[in-house]
Amino acid sequence: MKLSRLKYVACLLLIFIALLWYRNTIPFLVSPANSSSNNNGIELRGVWLTNVASGVLFVPGTINRSLKMLSQLNFNTVYPVVWNRGTTLYPSEVARQVTGTGEQPLLKFMQGGTDVLHKIVKLGHGKDLQVVPWFEYGLMAPANSSLAKSHQEWLTQSRDNDYSIEEEGKQKYHVWLNPLNPEVQQFLQDLVVEVVRNYDVDGIQFDDHFGLFSKITQSAKAVKPDITISLATNPYQFAYTEYLQDWLTWVEEGLVDELILQVYRDDIGSFSTELSTDTIKKVRGKIPISIAIFTGNPQHPVSMEQIEEQVKTVRDRRFDGLSFFYWESLWSYLTPDSPRKRRQTFQTLFSQPALVPEFSRFQ
Repeated sequence: MKLSRLKYVACLLLIFIALLWYRNTIPFLVSPANSSSNNNGIELRGVWLTNVASGVLFVPGTINRSLKMLSQLNFNTVYPVVWNRGTTLYPSEVARQVTGTGEQPLLKFMQGGTDVLHKIVKLGHGKDLQVVPWFEYGLMAPANSSLAKSHQEWLTQSRDNDYSIEEEGKQKYHVWLNPLNPEVQQFLQDLVVEVVRNYDVDGIQFDDHFGLFSKITQSAKAVKPDITISLATNPYQFAYTEYLQDWLTWVEEGLVDELILQVYRDDIGSFSTELSTDTIKKVRGKIPISIAIFTGNPQHPVSMEQIEEQVKTVRDRRFDGLSFFYWESLWSYLTPDSPRKRRQTFQTLFSQPALVPEFSRFQ
């Protein structure tokens, strides 16, 4: 695909910004910390690698440096995005046949046609990192995407026959794929099976915009029986009322192997409250339950003090691990604290390696 002059200039600008970013954030590792973490040697320590407000997947060389740093700081899992906004971030024949585009064009251009998912799997496993591809945005897609335009019959409609929705008050409209449409179900199943079959991944993960599970779980495990089915979701009441995501039933029916609860709160009181709801109590002990902690974004920076306090709270409640959203805001120069201070704190929190919790321990 040929890019327009405007897109070409945008690509060069992105390269320049990302190079400055990673030049200042990647190389400087601190000496090992002496204090030990309070885990028992089994703890999920995950990070999401996204393509939104992030250059980690786009700039050549940064994937290797990022995975190396995570490994050195004793993280053990990465969740690289492979699907969002109606496109795949890996070479997908399934997507090409349905939308006409087999991979996100900018990613393909920036990486010179390299299969980024294959690179992450190979490099991640070489650094003892578990790799779990992340199907972000689930059933949601931009209204102007190729997927939405070419398959309008796949979309849900409101009572006034409108296909699009307004997201959080912004003038950015999206549509929802209809999870009851058999063709939508088949498309999503085919994407998941394609990833499981073609890549040596440790699991697959779905997010809070995903309201379909049973057939996908069965299809993935038919290809690779020991694959981990992970779900990163919101607290139950919000997930159920806003996204029709009944993750309590999914866990009870054995459709989910790992649950990561997104508790993105600044106030430690409300953060703690979400860790002790009746719904959480019902699923604890059935599968590994970890807590997702928000590390900030350019519009909402988060201090390392808040992150450290939330990590301590999760560990005090004896959950099975933590995952952080997202890579750049762990220790970039857009954070309230210096990158060095944040890395030092993580090295103190994760001073010893930890094994990923195994689903089999809960059976």
